[in-house]
Amino acid sequence: MKLDSMQSKIFLYNIIIIFLLSVAIGISFYLTLSNAIKDEIGAKALQIAKTTAIRDDVKAGFNSNNPSDILQPIAEEIRKETGAEYVVIGNLNGIRYAHPVESRIGQKMVGNDNNGVLEEGLSYISEATGSLGPAIRGKTPVFDDDHQIIGVISVGYLKKDISDIFSKYIDNIVWIIAFFIFVGLIFASLLSTRIKKDLLNFEPIEIAELLKQQNALIESVREGIIMVNDEGIITVLNSAAYKMLSNGEEIQLVGKHIRNVLPNTQMDQILSTGERHLDRNMEINGNKVLVNRIPILNGDRVVGVVSSFRLQSEIDRLSMELSQVKKYTEALRAQTHEYNNFLYTISGLIQLQNYKEALELIHSEREAQGNLIHFISDRLQDPFISGILIGFFNRAKELKVRLIFDEDSKLKSLPKHIHKHLFVSIVGNLVTNAFEAVEHLPEEQRLVRILILDNGKELLIEVEDSGKGIDNKVKDILFEKRVSTKGVDNGRHGFGLMKIKENLLELGGEIYTENGDLGGALFIVVVHKGENEHEGQNRGVNC
Repeated sequence: MKLDSMQSKIFLYNIIIIFLLSVAIGISFYLTLSNAIKDEIGAKALQIAKTTAIRDDVKAGFNSNNPSDILQPIAEEIRKETGAEYVVIGNLNGIRYAHPVESRIGQKMVGNDNNGVLEEGLSYISEATGSLGPAIRGKTPVFDDDHQIIGVISVGYLKKDISDIFSKYIDNIVWIIAFFIFVGLIFASLLSTRIKKDLLNFEPIEIAELLKQQNALIESVREGIIMVNDEGIITVLNSAAYKMLSNGEEIQLVGKHIRNVLPNTQMDQILSTGERHLDRNMEINGNKVLVNRIPILNGDRVVGVVSSFRLQSEIDRLSMELSQVKKYTEALRAQTHEYNNFLYTISGLIQLQNYKEALELIHSEREAQGNLIHFISDRLQDPFISGILIGFFNRAKELKVRLIFDEDSKLKSLPKHIHKHLFVSIVGNLVTNAFEAVEHLPEEQRLVRILILDNGKELLIEVEDSGKGIDNKVKDILFEKRVSTKGVDNGRHGFGLMKIKENLLELGGEIYTENGDLGGALFIVVVHKGENEHEGQNRGVNC
């Protein structure tokens, strides 16, 4: 057991408390007992004195010619029979007639505690220092037959003897204290061990550190997380969950019953069943979410539930991004497919011995490909942009779409503060939308134009198609969720433009829409080169 551990501290504090309590109880017991013994001895001394004072032989002794001869034997007999330290008999002037030390007979009684007896006829217990030392004394007057005070009886017990009586009990008290301290040691050890076990052998500072890490972990997760105890009371929720559940209001959610916050929840059912719910659909404040609910177990008993949930739209957007990656892959596949077809054609022409046609086809393809490579290497030198445009060129050939690279295009490289993956995503989404906008047209009418220009201050992207353009009904809400140029909330579409908006917010750009010269939609994107991404987040998206 480490001296600075929680277990050792609890053990030590308990021992100190038990020791102090035991000592305090022992002292209290000793004082109570000593006072009781003093009171009992005082009462005994007074009773002996009173019994002696009413004896006829004692009264007769006062009237004799030599009272000491009669009273001394009587006093000694009483002293021996009662165990008193002394029985002293004195006259009205306090002169001794009887005393355990015979040489002191005839001398005046000491202690100055006879006045109440001889002057007022009182009987009482006093503590005074006599000739034999400090004592507890019972004093009472002696009356004659006419009820006149004729003397005083003093029966005493020395305090030294009383202390000897106390010492007999002290040993018992010490043993009792020692016993309780020993029992306290055992229980303190058991208690500290039990507390340590309940805390899973963690120290308080470790628990505090784990709590900080847990809070940081929960807050770092974009999903909403909420926990309830075995009574269905909310104990923990992160900011993502609070934002969704509070619906923008400043309200206290921790401490409330989950049913009062989410009437359609199923977390309270898990408290009784212990069943796990994975990827369940649910609606929170009008938003569709995907929910996981996991029971918190202590052995076999369910002591709480943790639920995580995320907007269905975010999951759909992630699916869209994966779909975009798939499209890039398909573009590369299209390029491979196109070259395979080209090689098959050349192979067939050679086998048919149509060498002239084969050469013309090779020269034509070489010229087209050379023009494309020359144009891109001369005008668009950034490898990311070059790669995606070559892929889209081959994809366009497969889709029978005429892809036009505007001759005014010019871009050497993207500035360092502009994230290339965001810029490429914007270009990719715009071109993909343009391909989809013309795919229903006859082959000869399928046109898409691309312009990428660096004018020194801004990066300009224009993507134009020969489709039907943008419906006026959706123009004002074009960049909202589930809105597409192909219609409103049509299921699989509407995420590309929303993703473009998000990327532009990070890049500090703007987007505009117009009717293009090709008859369809024209999207114009402007990204300011002089701003970093943090400054750009204050910009909006215009359309």
